[in-house]
Amino acid sequence: MYKLMLILLMMTVWVSVHFLQTDEEMAMKLLYQGKHALNRAAHAASQQLDPAAMAEGVLRIDPAAAAAAAASYLQANLQLDAQGSPLPNSPVRERVNVLVFEVINNDRSFPYTYRNDQYDYEATLQRPGVILIIHVVYPRAFTILGPIEWDIKGVSELTVR
Repeated sequence: MYKLMLILLMMTVWVSVHFLQTDEEMAMKLLYQGKHALNRAAHAASQQLDPAAMAEGVLRIDPAAAAAAAASYLQANLQLDAQGSPLPNSPVRERVNVLVFEVINNDRSFPYTYRNDQYDYEATLQRPGVILIIHVVYPRAFTILGPIEWDIKGVSELTVR
């Protein structure tokens, strides 16, 4: 009888460890999806030139167009609605919050070091660019892991050729 109990106990431990590993792998997959989505959104935002400034020969990012491009790319890559809430086939289950969206234009001297102590983030830009930080919550598949949340950070500069 004790062998049967030992086998049942070992199976319970094995299944729990298997669920834990599966949950951790799924969490890392979501983190990578979030980081790729953020990088694409920041890059799209940093390429939105202000046509009026460009006519004067100044490369300047249009903040409104940049915000719209970043939101559009986040929505498309993470399958979100206009408010940042997940659609039915989204990899996230809670709203994705944009914590920081900042356009760094040529009103600052370059190289410019951006610092945000609240989110422990620092980046050095050589030309105008966009700073983007989003908050993503992992929808746990099993309750073995505690809640997992990330503040995903990214930066992109205006690319000029």
